[in-house]
Amino acid sequence: MRASASPSVSPATDRDVDELLLSKIRLGIVAELLTAEWIAFSELARALDVSNGNLGAHVARLVDAGYVDEEKSFLNRRPLTRYRLTTRGRDAFVAHVEQLQSLLKANV
Repeated sequence: MRASASPSVSPATDRDVDELLLSKIRLGIVAELLTAEWIAFSELARALDVSNGNLGAHVARLVDAGYVDEEKSFLNRRPLTRYRLTTRGRDAFVAHVEQLQSLLKANV
């Protein structure tokens, strides 16, 4: 299992929107992982209707930020890569939603 936190990517502060979650694909990944224990790469690609290369690049950014855990294994001699949302990722998502809500309230 790979889980690392990059110092160059951090969750949003009170004034900043989390730029990692501004991407439609990365936000979709987090949304899919919110309700699941683990999701296979192929399931994510199907659910989000994105290419494997595009999904791989976006999920790698989330793994590097510590928002997502990655597990690589074999199932019936076939590689299986699956992902789950970390506590840090869930907290970043909640903070992102709260920040968006506060922006809405400030502009209404």
